Amino acid sequence: MNELSTADRKRDDLNEQPLVSIVTPSYNHGRFIREAIESVLLQDYPNIEYMVMDGGSTDETVDILKSYRDRFFWITEKDAGQSHAINKGWKRSRGQILAWLNSDDIYLPGAVARAVKSLNSHRQKGVVYGEGYHIKEDGTIIERYPTERYDRRRLPVTCYICQPTTFIRREVIDRVGMLDENLKYCMDYELWFRVSGQTDFEYIPAYQACTRYYPQTKTLGDRVNVHREIMAVVYKYFHHVPPSWIYGYGHSVLENRFDRSKPAENLFFIAGLIGLCVYNFIKFNKKIPYDEMKRWGQWIKNGLNKKAKK
Repeated sequence: MNELSTADRKRDDLNEQPLVSIVTPSYNHGRFIREAIESVLLQDYPNIEYMVMDGGSTDETVDILKSYRDRFFWITEKDAGQSHAINKGWKRSRGQILAWLNSDDIYLPGAVARAVKSLNSHRQKGVVYGEGYHIKEDGTIIERYPTERYDRRRLPVTCYICQPTTFIRREVIDRVGMLDENLKYCMDYELWFRVSGQTDFEYIPAYQACTRYYPQTKTLGDRVNVHREIMAVVYKYFHHVPPSWIYGYGHSVLENRFDRSKPAENLFFIAGLIGLCVYNFIKFNKKIPYDEMKRWGQWIKNGLNKKAKK
């Protein structure tokens, strides 16, 4: 696949319907991938380049890909993980706008057209993103993704940008670099940090995609390592880690070790959580905010009162 020349890219960028390149990284998600593919193929935007980068699946994935014949580009071969697969696809692609859709996520109707319209209307913005849903394995909506309007100051506090709703100008990726292939969990979050130092994000007040939320996902299935990686990445870019991530890490470590309905175990949980928070506040922030110490005192007081009532 030949890349466009610089002149061709400039002409395409001026076009009201620039080429959008979407990559789906895939590995043994045969039960979901057809739905992901169809959500791309059924988009009403006319200028989409789609490719599936499969990591050598051993389930029904390859048979499903073969059933589409030449409707899009796909390859199945061993890779170095999700980020590597996406980067391979982006390097092969020709579009002026880039996106990725994980093989267990889906686009909602009109998502690509809305994204392009927003980018065309906000030429100074490098990325657009919108609302999203968390869905179950069977596609049932669980809840709205906790999206917020763009504010760079909020980025280190919470990941409020829903990845499958994002569409990025290629020129931004050319400037900041592709996904960090050393990251296993928060490669999207880390990319937002780099991009936010170069350009602003535009929020689309419409539901753009659904991200699947089930026990086997990396987010739910390995919460301790997810939070550990997030804290390291946040610290790298902002030189501190907000309480939200420190508490999230503490909860992920302790949540399955205690029955908090029992007063004594709840106190042990509180003590353990405070201990982990103290360690990580000092590790990442060099100090413990007074407000947090007040909060811990209230936790202990409430825990003792709960035990006394029993």
